[in-house]
Parts: sequence; structure tokens; C-alpha cells
Amino acid sequence: MSDTDFDVPKALSGTGGWLDDRFHGARGVRILMRKVFPDHWSFLLGEIALWSFVILLLTGTFLSLFFVPSMNEVVYHGSYTKLNGIRMSEAYQSTLNISFDVRGGLLMRQIHHWAADLFMAALTIHMLRVFFTGAYRKPREINWLIGIVLFSLGLIEGLFGYSLPDDQLSGAGLRIFEGVLQGIPIVGTYLAYFLFGGPFPGHDIVPRMYIIHVLLIPGILLALITAHLFIMFHQKHTQMPGKGNTERNVTGQPFYPYFLAKGGAWFFFIFAALAVLATFATINPIWLYGPYTPVAISSASQPDWYMGILEGALRMMPAWEINFLGHTLSLSVLIPFIVPLTVILGGASLWPFFEQWATGDKSYHNINDRPRNAPVRTGAGIATVVFYGILWAEGANDVIADKLQIPLYTITWIARVAIIIGPPIAFFVTRRICLGLQRKDREELLHGYESGIIRQLPHGEFIEVHQPVNEERRAVLEAKKVPALMPAPGSEDENGVPAPSSRGAIGWARGVANRAFAETVAAEADGHGDGHHGNGHGPGEADGAGEEQEAVGAPGATALSPGEGEEG
Repeated sequence: MSDTDFDVPKALSGTGGWLDDRFHGARGVRILMRKVFPDHWSFLLGEIALWSFVILLLTGTFLSLFFVPSMNEVVYHGSYTKLNGIRMSEAYQSTLNISFDVRGGLLMRQIHHWAADLFMAALTIHMLRVFFTGAYRKPREINWLIGIVLFSLGLIEGLFGYSLPDDQLSGAGLRIFEGVLQGIPIVGTYLAYFLFGGPFPGHDIVPRMYIIHVLLIPGILLALITAHLFIMFHQKHTQMPGKGNTERNVTGQPFYPYFLAKGGAWFFFIFAALAVLATFATINPIWLYGPYTPVAISSASQPDWYMGILEGALRMMPAWEINFLGHTLSLSVLIPFIVPLTVILGGASLWPFFEQWATGDKSYHNINDRPRNAPVRTGAGIATVVFYGILWAEGANDVIADKLQIPLYTITWIARVAIIIGPPIAFFVTRRICLGLQRKDREELLHGYESGIIRQLPHGEFIEVHQPVNEERRAVLEAKKVPALMPAPGSEDENGVPAPSSRGAIGWARGVANRAFAETVAAEADGHGDGHHGNGHGPGEADGAGEEQEAVGAPGATALSPGEGEEG
């Protein structure tokens, strides 16, 4: 369909022409409208995080009109009579006023808090989808690192956000945060005094957190999300294995009108779901906690779910400390702060480069992997999820002990043992499951699938007829790529000279890692004729460049080559 097939209203064409004469934006808008995106449900996970962030900005703007970021002490005489006459900070009083005196204030508070939890949950699941499918590989390593920074900033933003009301729960969390800062060697005390403006709790922490929460971190998040989207737009979206999907094309639906309508409907659906959740499910009822006071304590206190790993690490860690050069190092605080974040965030940051180093694969990857076809990656991902889950559960060890009637220290010792043996077991089991699923795929590819039709052979044997897989299914099964094998550790040529890549400890480690990544179940081509094994692109092929190919798939799909201009 050409541009002349559209009957553009005169008012719209006149306005568009006026703008294009001055800003020359018609070409860019035309490219945007024709942009093709793969139509797979898992790609909507990132949009949940995006629209949750938009809702956070909208509801946060509303709340900032009524919140008073001050720790000055006042006596409460508001609508919530149970706290009448109680001394509290202006921050806590204004939060009560928003909840009980501002029309729609409590609903906005609830939507804002639920949207924050949904933002972190969607971001986590989206990153897991990217990891398990290998969508972080060349050329998308930078976007993967941006996602990790977004997750890290989300942790800090959430911590400061639910600490602003200055209630008993958030005040206890801030006290823990101050202790963690002070546990950092040499600079920890200075960092705590700089943030709190003196001894805890001081009078400056809420105003300073407010500026960081509503101005600094949202600005950085907005900039990074914009960069993330622009990079994704420029590099084009990855796509799942399927018939007609190659490394050089994009098969799907155009941005206008399909994804524009779909994305808009998705935004309103998410907003409606959050509004229903905020209406019927109370979150963070600060009026039940009361204003913060250092002399009070509560049981079963839990932070928001995404901070549970740090809470669990603190509860799990023994009370260790050492003296070094006249300085006391509180390992019981330092290790829980550093180790979980280093393992999860640091490991995720280095993984794309480690995988490239181990496999020697420097080609472009626009087709995602099926998780079963990358056993080491999938096993490492599940091991990290188990590591995260154990820490998260330990953050509620008092609740678990109470509900299951198990001694608290028994729960703690179970977690200490599980955090060591759980991830390796999860890695081994997941890897074996992936290889088993590969064998299932091989049988399906070579011999077809079970049809449910039973026949009796002339000699009396009963067999089930197998039907060959269709072309769409075959394309998925044949989309497996196996990294090329490097020389084995310690291998030598016919003259007894070690291979350059296998020399030394680093070469030995790379050889071991390479063989782990290359472990796979190959589908031989000597089956019964119902299937065959297709060859994937090797690591040495430059998949990101080359000639443009025609897209095969949904009607209206447009082919885009990663090497071509933005007009396609």
C-alpha cells in the first residue's frame, strides 16, 4: 500500500505540512509508523515496566503537591482520631492528610506504591526473559547493562520512596540502611553523616531523600529508559525462532496502527489493574504503624519484596567482625551488603562478555535462543533465581518460624546451608532437564510426534503412528546453534606445540568453559525420514551484515536488514 492510498484530512495534512516545513520531521515520523516489531507475548513484559514507570510519574506528581518533606515535630489533630494528640513529623502528618483528607489521596498513594512494586517485578521478569533467551548478546550488550543500572536505581528509588512517610516501619528500615552505610570501611561513617546530616535520625534525611526520590533518580531513570528505547529502535527488536525468521530480517506487525493501538490498550489495562488492586488490597497502611520512634519495635516487619534479599542476607549472616590496622570491620553487615549484589548484579553485568569469551562467538544475534538449547546459561540463571529466593525467604524468617512452628535459629541454619548447596543443585538439575528436553526435540524432529492413532502390524504388534512435524514447528526445532569447539585444554598439534588459546591457566579455563557451553544433543539425519537436522549459523558468520531478505510471516510484515538504513 503506497502513501497515495491514504486520504489524509486537510486539517491534519496542513498541520503536518506546517511542522515539516520548519522541523523536517515527516521522514522520521514515517519511519516510526512503518517500524516492524515481532508479535510475541513475552515482549510485553518490558512494556509493563515502561507503563508502570509512566504511572509512577503521574501519581508521584499528584502526591508531591500535598506531601511536606520536613521532620519538624508537630502535634496531630486530623481526621484519623486514633492518633489525635500524638507528636509526629510534618512528613508523617502530611501523609496522613493525603490518606484521609485529600480527595482521592489514599487511592493515589496506593496506586503509586503498587506501581512501584509492579515496576520492579516487571523489570525483573523482563530481564530474566532477556537472559534466558540470550537477547543480551551482540549487538545488545549496552542495552543489557542499561537494564541492570535501571534495576539498581529502582532498588534505591523504592527504598527512599517508602521511607519518606517517616512511619515506624520505614524508620526501622532507614536505621538498618544507616548501619549498612557505616559498615563500609573507611568511608562508611562519612557517607552516613553526609546523608543523614548528623547522628541518626537527624532532621535532614527526609528532605534529602525527597529531592533524590522525586528529582535525581527519576531524571536518571527517564534518561536511561529513553536511551534504552532509542537503542532498541535503532538495533531492531530480537525475535523468537520461527518460520521465515532469520538473522537479517524482522517479521511482525508495523508500529502504526497495530502496536500503537496495542500499546495504548496495554497502558490503560495496566492502569485499571493497578486501580482495582489499590482499591481492594491495602498496601503500606502507615496509620497502623504510627510515627517513627527509636524506642519502639514491631514484629513481622517486612520491606517491599525487592529489598527482601538484603534483609535476608543480614538475618542469615553470623555476627562476625575483625580488627584490621586499628579499624573494626563489621563483616556481619559488610558481607550481606556486598556479596548478594555482587553475585546478582555484578554477575549479570559480566555474563555477556564471559559467554562471548568462552564461546568465541562474535557474530550478531537477532534470533533468540530457546532456553533448553543453552543448558549452561539456563542453569546459571536458575541457580541465581534460587540464590535470590533463599535470601528473599530468609528475610521473613520470623514469620516462617511463627507460621510453621519451627525455632527461629533452625530456619536461619537451614537458610545458611541452602544458600551454599541450593544454587549448585539447581544448576545441575536444570542443565540435565535442558539436555533431556533437547533429546525430546531430537526425537520429535527425526521421528515426528505421537498422533494417537494405533495400528496393528501383520505379525500382531501394535504401534502408534507418528506424524511429521509441520514447517512452523520444524523451524523452531532446527533453530539451535552450537558454539564452535576450541582446542581442548593442554592439546597439542602434531609437532607437540600447545595451541595458543589453550596455554596457561586462562587458556585451560577457557577450554573448560567452551566445552561446557558447547554441550548439546545433536539431531542426526539418519532417522526414519520424518525429520532432518538443519544447520545453524556458525560463530564465525557475520550475521549482522549482508543483503536484505524478504520477510515471511504475518500479512503486512516488513523486512529490515540490520545493516540497512532506517527507511526500511
